[in-house]
Amino acid sequence: MRNPATSALRVALTIDTLDAEGRGVARQADGKVVFVEGALPGERVEAEILHSKRSFDVARTVAILHASSARRTPRCPNFGVCGGCATQHADSRTQVAAKQLGLEENLERIGGVRPEILLAPIYGEDWGYRHRARLTARRVAKKNGVLIGFHERESSYVADMRECPVLPDPVSRLLPALREFADTLSIRERMPQIELAVGEAEIVLVFRNLEPLSEDDEARLRAFAELHRVCAWLQPRGPDTAYAFHPPGAGLPAYLLPEFDLRMEFRPTDFTQVNHALNRVLVARAMRLLDPREGERIGDFFCGLGNFSLPIARLGAQVLGIEGNAGLVARAAANAAANGLGDRARFVTDDLFRIDPARLAALGPFDKLLIDPPRDGAAHVVKSLPAGWPLRIVYVSCDRATLARDAGELVREQGFRFVAAGVVNMFPHTAHVESIALFER
Repeated sequence: MRNPATSALRVALTIDTLDAEGRGVARQADGKVVFVEGALPGERVEAEILHSKRSFDVARTVAILHASSARRTPRCPNFGVCGGCATQHADSRTQVAAKQLGLEENLERIGGVRPEILLAPIYGEDWGYRHRARLTARRVAKKNGVLIGFHERESSYVADMRECPVLPDPVSRLLPALREFADTLSIRERMPQIELAVGEAEIVLVFRNLEPLSEDDEARLRAFAELHRVCAWLQPRGPDTAYAFHPPGAGLPAYLLPEFDLRMEFRPTDFTQVNHALNRVLVARAMRLLDPREGERIGDFFCGLGNFSLPIARLGAQVLGIEGNAGLVARAAANAAANGLGDRARFVTDDLFRIDPARLAALGPFDKLLIDPPRDGAAHVVKSLPAGWPLRIVYVSCDRATLARDAGELVREQGFRFVAAGVVNMFPHTAHVESIALFER
């Protein structure tokens, strides 16, 4: 059937599962796969084909013929337009089940491996969890003002956001005032981004200013920061140029890991997990799997601020954190000293994406490794491991595909057992997921 208004083909489909982007997956009568935006497993929908490729089609739901019991009314009025969330129309169990299934499928399809044990998924709060965000700021003449928000789905346009329920409530409620304030600045055409970083006791807003603020702009920013009780930072160039503007001399924000009696300071432009509550649970699970003990020497690869390094040290082991960003290495060392762990935790700067067997051997030996790479994974690390160590690896991943690739290398080429794996729903309502895996010789 074709829609006469658009000449687009419409088809009735039964949805089998969700894909990695939160779309429903169905098959047409000829077996061709269709990815359907806005559809859930078990539903019968009418869908409009948007793009047709040789091996698959992309469609969007135009009518729900039979709804899943997992379907929920999206809480956010921007859902479906804003690109920040993909699955607010599904309940938590459906979202997490899809992510767990996606992990298993990636491990088998890409890595050719499967874990001996599937760890129970870790859930958290669905709303108000996002303590980090990079918001686009753009003056739009047709809207007669500045828009501040995430990009619209598959677009460079900025979503017209006046609230965002995945942000902490004080930040969500601040969005209208932030828009009005930004529109009063003389540099409103030259302020493309506002970065959000929420600590335990503060809300930091980093204004990316491509031009210096005028004296009037500075006065307005001070007044805004005082009225709304936020810390205002300016970033004239790259992330390392960001500095506290008001209140002057403000200290760094911090998050806590109470189970390990740790306070972790960070610059608001540093990488930290967006979800502080789930990060605590993730760290605790990683420590149980790694089981650091006194007398052991453990490597924390891609250590960042020491999010895993310092809990390892707190549990009695000696830890060497390795990270390619020198600024993060300096802050990790400072956090170790501030938490009384300077004698157990040491940090060095090295490019782990270029590591080779000789350089890795010079850093070792290690009894155990904690590996927490960016999306590109840790291919050079796992290929460079010597035969004698480590005996155990805990691998934390934000990308299921590169985890699967590296798991295949560890099992088939390096002789490790794939003991366990599972997901942590660090990013509810999105297709992103944090995974954790355990390997032993």
